[in-house]
Amino acid sequence: MTVTEWPKPSPGPAGVESARPGEAGTGTPRNRRVVWKFGGTSVGDADRLRAVARRLVSARRQGMQVVAVLSAMGGTTDELVRQAYGLSAEPQPRELDALLCVGEITSCALAAIAVHELGERAVSLTGSQAGILTDESHGNARLRQISPERIIEALDEGAIVLVAGFQGVSGTGDVTTLGRGGSDATAIALASVLGARECDIFTDVPGVFTADPRVVSNARKLTAVSHEEMLQLADAGARVMQTRAVELAAAHDIDIHVRSSFSSDPGTWIRRQPSSLEGERVSGIAHIGHDPLYSVSCRSPAMVSVAMAERGLAIGLIVHGEGNVRFTAPGVGSAQVVAAMAAMDIEVSVRADLGSVSVVSAMVVNRSDVAATVLSALETSGIHPQLIACMPNRVSCHVPAGDVGRAAQVLHDAFQLDADEERSSREAHLECAA
Repeated sequence: MTVTEWPKPSPGPAGVESARPGEAGTGTPRNRRVVWKFGGTSVGDADRLRAVARRLVSARRQGMQVVAVLSAMGGTTDELVRQAYGLSAEPQPRELDALLCVGEITSCALAAIAVHELGERAVSLTGSQAGILTDESHGNARLRQISPERIIEALDEGAIVLVAGFQGVSGTGDVTTLGRGGSDATAIALASVLGARECDIFTDVPGVFTADPRVVSNARKLTAVSHEEMLQLADAGARVMQTRAVELAAAHDIDIHVRSSFSSDPGTWIRRQPSSLEGERVSGIAHIGHDPLYSVSCRSPAMVSVAMAERGLAIGLIVHGEGNVRFTAPGVGSAQVVAAMAAMDIEVSVRADLGSVSVVSAMVVNRSDVAATVLSALETSGIHPQLIACMPNRVSCHVPAGDVGRAAQVLHDAFQLDADEERSSREAHLECAA
């Protein structure tokens, strides 16, 4: 069965607390089961691995049952990919998965060694050993089932459990990987089956911002956003969370706390929010620096979609005009799109000089003023969109790639996202009421 078909998690075994922040019973962390995920930067070298180990040991000594999902050390996966393609222009997907899973396994083993050095017991598990079953789609496998008995047994014995993210095992026993960012999905799925109500994602940024602070100088950290808002931000280019992981969290009612691994400060909570907020705010600006626009002639949208689906590639926007279909494929390489079309004998032209910028709102469909503000602000700044899409929660514009950063700043300023005190008050109220 698929991950979205899993039953709702139980509160956990007797004596194990899994209450949400602010709920009754969270006055003490004793026996509380936590699921944490640490990204590649967080485990990037020996010193950072030791820092992660200290955080895990501290939680364990407070009485928590600790499960940590680790990514590969920063740059490891890219280096493994480079080596593979240095030997073959088209590595076999099965062998590529067998190679790429090594990075996360290494991180877990090293972290376990660091934990033991601090006087606590840790158990490192591969995806297969952790009971993570997937389909057989190498390179972008889908989660099917998790059998956490071995994890629970280790927790009950007092061990810290370290699970290699990004990977699982197919029904035929082959190692599979979940695609880039798959460690987030691993952590959320484990939180669900282990009865946890929340999952902390430790990364190199302090939380989710109103825009990428590397591009927008006055971007502001958010206290809380809804699952739906985060889905839209991630889909539109915000890289702090993987879209698939947020979908899992929404389906299984898991709160996500995105926070820095380099401090103890609170980050951003991603959780369900009251529907009364719908239509009341613009959440943030997301962008994709390189987001090509593809065009085919004399073909139907259905044929284009089938051609992409045959290669397991997702389409973003698709627009059908007279004798012309234009579409986007965020996160997919242009060569992959061209190859997919060629397999169906479809000629495609590529506008490779474009990027995209999006405004995410709780409910754009009921707020025509959002689209009007977007278009007016861009026009005033001399930025001319090549494609505009208004969706329920989002307005996206394809603009020249050289204008993407400026467009993000212009829209952030247009919606005054750096000084929305009313919005901050609403978020504070949510934090207290949650």
